[in-house]
Amino acid sequence: MICRLCPRNCGALRTETEGRGWCRMPSAPVLARAALHMWEEPPISGTRGSGTIFFSGCSLGCVFCQNEKISHRDFGKGVTLERLAEICDELTAQGAHNINFVNPTHYAHTVRALLEAHPLPVPAVWNSGGYDKVETLKGLEGLVDVYLPDLKYLDPAAAGRYSAAADYPETARAAIREMVRQTGPCQFDGDGLLKKGVIIRHLILPGQVNQAKAVMDWVAGEFAPGTVLFSLMSQYTPWGDLSACPELDRRLRPGEMRAAQEYMENLGLAGFTQERTSAKEEYTPPFDLTGV
Repeated sequence: MICRLCPRNCGALRTETEGRGWCRMPSAPVLARAALHMWEEPPISGTRGSGTIFFSGCSLGCVFCQNEKISHRDFGKGVTLERLAEICDELTAQGAHNINFVNPTHYAHTVRALLEAHPLPVPAVWNSGGYDKVETLKGLEGLVDVYLPDLKYLDPAAAGRYSAAADYPETARAAIREMVRQTGPCQFDGDGLLKKGVIIRHLILPGQVNQAKAVMDWVAGEFAPGTVLFSLMSQYTPWGDLSACPELDRRLRPGEMRAAQEYMENLGLAGFTQERTSAKEEYTPPFDLTGV
């Protein structure tokens, strides 16, 4: 395939076994882990866990990525579409409340083919960095039930410096608008689990509280109350080589998280805030081909 799935529009050749694009992935799915995960937002993880499936490679280039083993170093194992369907069934049999496709942007064609041929008995979750192409998302309409995008930045300079994507702010906002158009306001089942809707995530970076406030301002101004949920995350942990961005080479300070939480409360944004205790390496799942 000649790939233009993501906003990079690189037009790279992706064969079944080799990829020459920004994501470096072949057209066939490459996975690093498939397992129940208890550390998503409460309406996603519930009591039994979310059935997470982690795709290798990435269309972003975040210098601080905690999943860099799979997003930067491309660890993973190639599987067939049939095996991917089996994995979904196995996670469902284990009690997964949903099937959670993590970092799926460059595998949108795979997710679409899977959900068209193999409808799931539980909600399908698209868990992305927010750097999604509207045209690609439209191809998922009626197939994806829950969107779980990041909104990392609204500042092009920060997006370029930290994720090599200066167009991220405008791209992610357009993508999130499309996601909300598809799902409508959040809908829950009798147990409080999300059946349909959008949860917008923002990870606070060191020294970037004003960035977090700008993101929250946009969400509050863009969507009517009750339309989306907002997840303010504080699990930032310095990771990898940050020599080019030394300002990120520290954990969040208590005052930074407190200021962001208070701002969210004052805006009246419905959603979730994370305790600083989750900013530990053990909250990053081991990428060891479990379930693959």
